[in-house]
Amino acid sequence: MDYTFRQATLNDAPYIWEILKAGIERRRMDGSSQWQDGYPNPEVVATDIKKGTGYVLTNNDTIAGYCAVIVNDEPEYANIKGEWLTNGNFIVYHRVAISEQFLGKGLAQQMLVYIEAFALNKNIKSLKADTNHDNAGMLKIFEKLGYTYCGEVTFRGSARKAFEKVLK
Repeated sequence: MDYTFRQATLNDAPYIWEILKAGIERRRMDGSSQWQDGYPNPEVVATDIKKGTGYVLTNNDTIAGYCAVIVNDEPEYANIKGEWLTNGNFIVYHRVAISEQFLGKGLAQQMLVYIEAFALNKNIKSLKADTNHDNAGMLKIFEKLGYTYCGEVTFRGSARKAFEKVLK
């Protein structure tokens, strides 16, 4: 299958929200507290798109996945309980979700590889991300792709595991 990673448009928003809603339900069914507090929501998606930080992974014209990709802007990362590997420019990504019809194909991992290329294209060598302590799938992807555990950050009152990958 042929995939494209591109900036999301407002026309994509309803499809993105369907993907995120299914992801929220999957996290709930897994017994996780992640994404169970009204976040993310359609307003978050609309804001991502308006800011130019929303990205989709597509297969032909079908949206297979979504994430927000942000350059140098995550205030909570300054308050890490631990230590980042680098202190310069970085890419952070949030809200990684894959469509139900595309699960099990390694597309979350593929999306992160696209984000690496995005970072290198901007001459940025640091990727930073976080996830819930019980998000086994994302934790496994971080391990597979060579991320380093750096400590904990807090979002909406909840501690999250923080990771960084330094690109070559």
